[in-house]
Amino acid sequence: MPERDADITTLLEWARQGDASAANRAAARVQEALHRIASAALRREADGHTLRPTELADEAFLRLVGQDRSAFTNRAQFYALAARVIRRMLVDHARHRGRQKRDGGVHVTLEAALDEPSAGGAEQLDLLALEDALQKLDTLAPRQAQVVELRFFGGLDIDATAEALSVSPATVKRDWTFARAFLLQALSAA
Repeated sequence: MPERDADITTLLEWARQGDASAANRAAARVQEALHRIASAALRREADGHTLRPTELADEAFLRLVGQDRSAFTNRAQFYALAARVIRRMLVDHARHRGRQKRDGGVHVTLEAALDEPSAGGAEQLDLLALEDALQKLDTLAPRQAQVVELRFFGGLDIDATAEALSVSPATVKRDWTFARAFLLQALSAA
């Protein structure tokens, strides 16, 4: 995460208080990062997806501006929240499309993506099945579910994930290994 984002939480707080200049500066500072997160999330989607990275990033920003200040205290937590918002938007979109298409609509790649979150893979998986598996993981191991959310939906690397969760990179690696095994097991049983 670029150093120029260091004061994003302050800018967002001012924006929530009605400072249009702060909202514009915050938008400019996070737009590139939100676009990167949205692009990474959509790269794993099936061809023909109706959402675009810019639309997803813009909507995520609007939702983030409306968040309570206590939801994040630093830019790492801001980007963690951004990953969660984008995840929810993609799942909502998949549910909507699932009502319109018999096959469930939106698909994401998982096997290669779990090995390398920014890469696509050949294996396809329904996003709604992934959401169900993540909810199960969150019930059993909330931090490990957060690691998946940050890495898979947020596109964060090990170090950025560790910073967002205030844990060591070694802990993130262990959590990632556990979460990957859990999800692959849960998805193969589905």
